Amino acid sequence: MRNKDFYNASGCADPTAYRAIKNIEQEENVNRLIKTIKALIAESGFELLNRIILKDVKNGKVFK
Repeated sequence: MRNKDFYNASGCADPTAYRAIKNIEQEENVNRLIKTIKALIAESGFELLNRIILKDVKNGKVFK
């Protein structure tokens, strides 16, 4: 089965756009995760004092 996100509207492979979209999606997921962690911290009666730094174990990318 073909990954429709890998192909442009003309049906040609577009790996550059595919990687860009995947990076954006990954950053959106990280942002959603950080907001959830911050909400959990606040709901538990604590305050975050330092930055949250995450590292993707699959590709090693660090999010600050």
